[in-house]
Amino acid sequence: MTIALQYCHITVNDVDESVAFYRDALGLDLKDDVASGGFRWVTLGSPDQPEVAVVLSEPHAGRSQADGDVLQELLTKGVLPSTIFSTDDVDATFERVRASGAEVLQEPIDQPWGPRDCAFRDPSGNMVRIQAAKS
Repeated sequence: MTIALQYCHITVNDVDESVAFYRDALGLDLKDDVASGGFRWVTLGSPDQPEVAVVLSEPHAGRSQADGDVLQELLTKGVLPSTIFSTDDVDATFERVRASGAEVLQEPIDQPWGPRDCAFRDPSGNMVRIQAAKS
């Protein structure tokens, strides 16, 4: 039996603004842009891992008003779980994302537990960490 991650959902305030961050700053490819019920789900992924994708959607997309409101509150507080990407060059990726105007939370450092990493906030306030790919 095998198991692998296929999709990771990231809740955002503005899908278009977030697409610009994840596509242009991080370098992910746009895969799908699906409209449904007044909302959109946008799927992006790395050309190096076509079977894995990030799905961006707003808090109320596909949820009840009450659930969307709670999720919006958590997003506004900045307490939703972070997303961690890996790269073969943390420093170059850091410079590319910083040049996009993203809020820097941590410049690249070598962590005591092993990886070299850095951190940003996406346009909706989600923490995005970028770490060195394991060799």
